[in-house]
Amino acid sequence: MSNEPRKRPSWDQYFMDIAHMVAARSNCSRRQVAAVLVRDCRIISTGYNGTPRGVRNCSDGGCPRCNSDTPSGHGLHECLCSHAEENSIVQAAYHGIAVKGATLYTTFSPCLQCAKMIINAGIVEVVYHQRYSIDDVSTRLLKEAGVIIRPLKEEEND
Repeated sequence: MSNEPRKRPSWDQYFMDIAHMVAARSNCSRRQVAAVLVRDCRIISTGYNGTPRGVRNCSDGGCPRCNSDTPSGHGLHECLCSHAEENSIVQAAYHGIAVKGATLYTTFSPCLQCAKMIINAGIVEVVYHQRYSIDDVSTRLLKEAGVIIRPLKEEEND
């Protein structure tokens, strides 16, 4: 038995690791993204990207845009999939859980539509793993609204 203390992941790393596991549930043909909503170090909701409830899964041909050769970042108005951030917020609402004051952990930084939902839902912080290539306006909007947005940094374990 080692005398070294057991290393534990930071809260940020813990919740981001969970987000990556949630992303594995995504049925999107193009990108697997997930979001985890946390308040007081407790998960209150999760969401991943994919077609709406009751609609044929993207991976089964449910979204024509995702199953086409449309370049990334184009034709987004034709996509039938809901985003992970959107789904985590809506899932909480569906079950009557308030998200005001929560932190959102997401595998990709939010798009503009999701940024607006995050602001209006009262989420106070967004922690992301990878930067989404079209998030400049959303990042500015979140900052203007007073929402903390930051990339996950490799931290000391605690």
